[in-house]
Amino acid sequence: MRDSLTLTLIHTSATLLATTSLTLTLWTGLEEPGVALAFGVLVAVGELSRWNGTGLRETAPLGAAGALSYALLGADAGEPTHHGVFQVVAVVVAAALVGCVPHIARGRSRTPDHMARRVLTVGFAAVCFQPLYNQGVFRHWGGPAYAVLLLALLSLTALCDAVLAAAVANSRTRWPFGPLLRDELRGMLGIGSAVCATGAVMALAVAVVGLWALPVFSLPLLLTQLSFRRYAAVRDTYRQTIASLARSTEIAGYTPAGHARRVAALCQAVGRDLGLSEPDLTVLEYAALMHDIGQLSLVDPVPAGATAVLPAEEQRRIALLGGAVVRQTGVSPQVAAVVERQADPCREQPLSARIVRAVNAYEEKTRAGGPGGPLQALEELRLGTAGDYAPEVVEALARVLSRDCLTLPSAG
Repeated sequence: MRDSLTLTLIHTSATLLATTSLTLTLWTGLEEPGVALAFGVLVAVGELSRWNGTGLRETAPLGAAGALSYALLGADAGEPTHHGVFQVVAVVVAAALVGCVPHIARGRSRTPDHMARRVLTVGFAAVCFQPLYNQGVFRHWGGPAYAVLLLALLSLTALCDAVLAAAVANSRTRWPFGPLLRDELRGMLGIGSAVCATGAVMALAVAVVGLWALPVFSLPLLLTQLSFRRYAAVRDTYRQTIASLARSTEIAGYTPAGHARRVAALCQAVGRDLGLSEPDLTVLEYAALMHDIGQLSLVDPVPAGATAVLPAEEQRRIALLGGAVVRQTGVSPQVAAVVERQADPCREQPLSARIVRAVNAYEEKTRAGGPGGPLQALEELRLGTAGDYAPEVVEALARVLSRDCLTLPSAG
């Protein structure tokens, strides 16, 4: 209930601000219509080029930079502007809605969250700058002091956006807020810093040379966005390659179909519950996908691929062989280390290996336990926390499963 209320509050606040801004702007008319049109076109183009794939924290960096630069715009070619907070929000909302039409038509589920964040962050930046500028507080600031002011306001705005993004993700997924916020703040060092820098440079350049600065400073950010997209595409291809390697045990008949994918999905959920960072979650996912690859060395397959019932020495031998295979594939040594240590004594394992071990055992016990398998498997894991399984991992697994009514992730 609390999570749904948080999301409702964010969407309601954004809707009220957008509606009020549009109504007042239509009632009073636009100040500097040419400037508003130029920034509106920039935001609309940025939203049209928004990427809906994975791998980017800010999916529309050009739209974000254009919106923030308009919120912090004080002058146009040396002439003071007079637009206020409501006009800034109204122009950004109208332009973003135009740019989002194709995404909405395709049923992009994250568009409302994206729009709510955009409205609230731009409104925050405009509230911090426009009233004071229109009162003449900043008009005599110049040089480095003015640039530092804009960067400071943009940093605060980026922090506000990170908090909103973490709150939305927490509401949608019920993952812990702290680790989500930490990952958002870490993401600010990438495309987020480029957005802030471009927004500040645009506002400063337009104040000196006019609107001609907008297309000039848009190009570098577009190239940066393209680079991030290519990086994300390479990472997705890498993940698909690892998933294909993990399927080799299924194709050879050593493990049941979908076992590796189910274990990987549940490991990620447990890792998030325990507060692992995004890089650690990636290592955990890859290790979980490849945790059974050492079974390919066995002459006779283990029945149903259930390694949890094997003697400890046999489990360690399979794990070491699996780690050796992973190292030969060129995958990160961190992934190989988790695979190698998944069968070590619990107290000696790193957290990722503890997670893989517990989740793999849960999946195997559930599969063998029939209709009552999930509850029975969880109870057996709890009984094994004295030596075989880490108590904190088993409790995190229980919390994840309770949110999903003790069901396994889909094998798809």
